Amino acid sequence: MKLKYFEFYNPVKILSGSKALENIPTEMEYLNAARPFIITDQGIVKTGLIKLIKSFFKADQKKISFIFDKTPADSSLTVVKKLADIFRKKNCDCLVAVGGGSVIDTAKGVNILVGSNKKDLSQLVGVNNLKFPQKPLIVVPTTSGTGSEATQAAVIYDEKQKIKLSFTSPTILPKTAVLDPRSTLSLPPLLTAATGMDALTHAVEAYSCLQKNPLSDVYAKASLEFIGKFFIKAVKKPHNKQARMGMANASLMAGIAFSSSMVGAVHALGHALGAVAGLHHGNAMAILLPLVMQANLDKIGDIYGQLLLPLAGEKIYRKTPQSKRAQRMIDHIKSLNKKLNRLTAMPITLAQAGVKRKKLDQVARKALDDGTMALNPKDFEIEEIVKILNQAY
Repeated sequence: MKLKYFEFYNPVKILSGSKALENIPTEMEYLNAARPFIITDQGIVKTGLIKLIKSFFKADQKKISFIFDKTPADSSLTVVKKLADIFRKKNCDCLVAVGGGSVIDTAKGVNILVGSNKKDLSQLVGVNNLKFPQKPLIVVPTTSGTGSEATQAAVIYDEKQKIKLSFTSPTILPKTAVLDPRSTLSLPPLLTAATGMDALTHAVEAYSCLQKNPLSDVYAKASLEFIGKFFIKAVKKPHNKQARMGMANASLMAGIAFSSSMVGAVHALGHALGAVAGLHHGNAMAILLPLVMQANLDKIGDIYGQLLLPLAGEKIYRKTPQSKRAQRMIDHIKSLNKKLNRLTAMPITLAQAGVKRKKLDQVARKALDDGTMALNPKDFEIEEIVKILNQAY
């Protein structure tokens, strides 16, 4: 891959550490905001995290204008429109998203709609269609996988068309990402495993896809180093704050990396499996990553080989001959999947995940049309995609 030109932009301020949550009210002052609209879901409410955040506002003598705590599993156009109307009626001036990918994408969607003064979000779908300023958005991620707290993308579900609409623009980027170990302590081992594999896939694809560049490479490698060090520990010891903090930072760095370099065939297939078969995105990433890497191997083996060091560590890297490092990297990910399967019952085949074989042809066709497929380092024909899906089964 010859580097001719690249762009890198990520102005997100990062608050990371054991007392990061306490700084949200102060951060609002820096953003000249005083009437926050908090978006979250019932699962987060049950953990007590929203109650904790409310106490910091009370201690700082600040009021929360509105809390919406019923975000669906898939962010939708209907919910986004409803919340944008409430935002305007309550005269809010900033958004605080506390949750996983759906919550964060919902907040991004609300922000787009409020900033555009439009009623229909679908009119703005696509890349760089958002030329207007938006309200300050503060994100508190409660999973360590999507990296949405540092990406310039949002995905919103269109219930009528039954498709996911993608929005990409630098204006979508949150103003602040708040990483605190207390935000992910309640994440169960299975979700910790699946979201961790999402972060790992972001890092690998960011480092190996066609828009890779020197800056995204730095973040991708650093993310893999943190994943190698903290991932299994976070799964085995969910209440280990050091491990939780390590994975939170890994997810963030992977998000920064792929927001610049984008992703490839693993995500194209994952998007299609989610749309056609309802497969959890993290599970799809875990199943497909080593298989797509194997299919790409003859094209970018040297690049995959470079990633063995940060993920597997110096001892394994040095013991492995240079010509075999790429395959060792793929085998290492397969071994990681098997370990996660033993620890959490995370599915590592499409059959285990409950995907019907008869849907694979439909998944393949949808994946081929996915925009991320164009950035994969190797061109795949429909037959090759079907082959990968059958191997995954």
